[in-house]
Amino acid sequence: MKTHQQPHNVDIPPVGDADIPRRAMVLAAGLGRRMRPITMRTPKPLVKVRGVPVIDWTLDRMAAVGLETCVVNVHHLADEVRAHLARRTSPRIVFSDETARLMDTGGGVKQALPHLGDGAFYVVNGDVLWLDGIQPALTRLAEAWDPARMDMLLLVLRLAGANGYDGRGDFFLDGWGRPRRRKAHEIAPFVHAGVLITTAALFEDTPDDPFSLNLLFNRAMDEGRLYAVPHDGEWYHVGTPSALALAEERLGEPNICSDQ
Repeated sequence: MKTHQQPHNVDIPPVGDADIPRRAMVLAAGLGRRMRPITMRTPKPLVKVRGVPVIDWTLDRMAAVGLETCVVNVHHLADEVRAHLARRTSPRIVFSDETARLMDTGGGVKQALPHLGDGAFYVVNGDVLWLDGIQPALTRLAEAWDPARMDMLLLVLRLAGANGYDGRGDFFLDGWGRPRRRKAHEIAPFVHAGVLITTAALFEDTPDDPFSLNLLFNRAMDEGRLYAVPHDGEWYHVGTPSALALAEERLGEPNICSDQ
């Protein structure tokens, strides 16, 4: 299998002049099939890591940087998700109901756009959690966001540090932080961390039926307006029972610090 050496001097895009986003969406409507049998009774966003539901790890990160409103889409065991999040006071939670029809990642965000406003907003996968490095990852993304050059800005991480991920990587980055997808025979050194910034404008002329965010990754990439920032902290994909066990083990180690 062919591999490529990735240069180590990938630059974080320079600070843009946009305001830090105050709205976000967590993609929490998935069925959690790969997490069964746990998700037969527990919705995937409420699966606990070190006693804290995965979605609360994310919402706590959002609250810490001053984010005001988060849209959460719901489908599988939606009432349980609603009841749990009703106890939160920050950020304010707005629900996007997909109980009648799952809209996939891109369609789910498009359905929620009336709650996300015209400015930049975060989108976070519901099955990831992270520990920040020197600076909060959400702040680093916001400071790198430049709408004059970007339609979408991804948080990525090194494949070697992608705990719970079993793929061959997603992207190569050039020296400006612009991603390109790996080809079928390649192993890519960076993985999409499931955290991004974008705006409603990128969703113009998209299907009304369910569609994946990959459609918009490709659209922004083709226009040279997709960028990425490498994560400098811990990261976990909590998508299977074995990945959950790994996160529990690693986050319980003495050298791993969490504010949960």
